[in-house]
Amino acid sequence: MSREAAPAVPTRTSTCIPSSQSAPSLTGTAAANNDLASLFECPVCFDYVLPPILPCQSGHLVCRNCRPKLSRCPTCRGPLGSTRNLAMEKVANSLLFPCIYSFSGCELTLPYTEKADHEELCEFRPCSCPFPGVACKWQGSLDAVVPHLIHHHESVTTLQGKKIVFLAIDINLSGSIDWVMVQSCFDFHFMLVLEKQENYDGHQQFFAIVQLIGTRKQAENFAYRLELNAHRRRLAWEATPRSIHEGISTAIMNNDCLVFDTSIAQRFAENGNLCINVTISMC
Repeated sequence: MSREAAPAVPTRTSTCIPSSQSAPSLTGTAAANNDLASLFECPVCFDYVLPPILPCQSGHLVCRNCRPKLSRCPTCRGPLGSTRNLAMEKVANSLLFPCIYSFSGCELTLPYTEKADHEELCEFRPCSCPFPGVACKWQGSLDAVVPHLIHHHESVTTLQGKKIVFLAIDINLSGSIDWVMVQSCFDFHFMLVLEKQENYDGHQQFFAIVQLIGTRKQAENFAYRLELNAHRRRLAWEATPRSIHEGISTAIMNNDCLVFDTSIAQRFAENGNLCINVTISMC
């Protein structure tokens, strides 16, 4: 298959460096479950008050996240209590609670003990802007990430195909710089970031990594290969793409990506430009 190539414009980095479950026997029906679950809604954030449950002295509830921010009960203005309501906690143990991202389309209901873990990975949770090196405060759904990148970050290169060539322009520019590309194949979008970092003594390193604009579970279905070729030399890296929700900072910190220094970059570059062959495959 022929490979498509397009140049990537460098951007400077800031120097400030489980399946659905049926309703429990206590409720009998989903409607009854939801009626009981609604009694646990926090009056401040409208998420659910989950064990340990510490009502105010009049019995009103507020969730654990809002409680530290309050000096009095938001319902009756009375003092907040410090005694657990074990009866309410027992009821909570028998209920299924909706995901906090139900408003975005998640239809899953879970025991409260599984709710937080699910929401951390929920594919309906908002995604922060993944463009590196800029203070972009955008958040949106996974489906909205690529349109945001294209319309608000003009230096992003977009290519179609499972085998492409990513061309990073002007790799010899000084300072910390990022090159970004979106690659579309298998009905998914992948984001390649080539990041150059420069430390205090002028030593430079390049980091290249691919992310799936999707969930961690979806990312496990793919593999990517990055390869530099020139002058009978080859440097390659193969791995599972990271989910866009994870970001790339931890991977770069742990060198869990393609890493090379300036001298290696110069061996593969031509006229200050660097070609990276990118191949996406399904596992």
